[in-house]
Amino acid sequence: MDAADTRARLIDAAIALFGRHSFAGTSLQMIADELGLTKAAIYYHFRSREQLLTGVVEPIFRQLETVVDAAETLRSVSARADAMLCGYAEMAVRHRALVSVLGGDPSVIRQLSAQPGWAELIERQMRLLADVEPGPGGLVKAAVVVGGIAGAVGPGWITIDDDDLLGHLVETGRRTLGLRAPRRSPATDFTKGTK
Repeated sequence: MDAADTRARLIDAAIALFGRHSFAGTSLQMIADELGLTKAAIYYHFRSREQLLTGVVEPIFRQLETVVDAAETLRSVSARADAMLCGYAEMAVRHRALVSVLGGDPSVIRQLSAQPGWAELIERQMRLLADVEPGPGGLVKAAVVVGGIAGAVGPGWITIDDDDLLGHLVETGRRTLGLRAPRRSPATDFTKGTK
């Protein structure tokens, strides 16, 4: 097994253990034991739990950054919010176990807040969603949508397939934010098999 495979296995084991024991409750030794490795093998890839957490969230950070950047280019407030909602929901469904850990573990939230760029990215995400309603109401709705999506994708809570879950998350998010579904052209609907 090469170093990239070992690193990927470490990240997968960390996500599973973070989900069972929280970030604060998971040690590097627990991860080593889970994989039948020595702690030294873990240190070869990650010098600390914090560095491991950074490795775990890096793909999510990059994907969220792409979604936020794309949403910010749209003209209307509602189009930006809808793009943010759809992109975040899709990302959350794709990374169900990780997003539920990130959204529900206070020790992870504290660690990520200290990461360069993370707090700013979350602020941009929240602003895109909150701008649909000026004032505190928009912020509350944005927090409900982001927190609700993170909670709903958690393993074991909702046992429907990913496509159905994504549809329900987007529909519920739109209702919460007061957004309408974008209009589809007949050609688009036809290619998807719906009218």
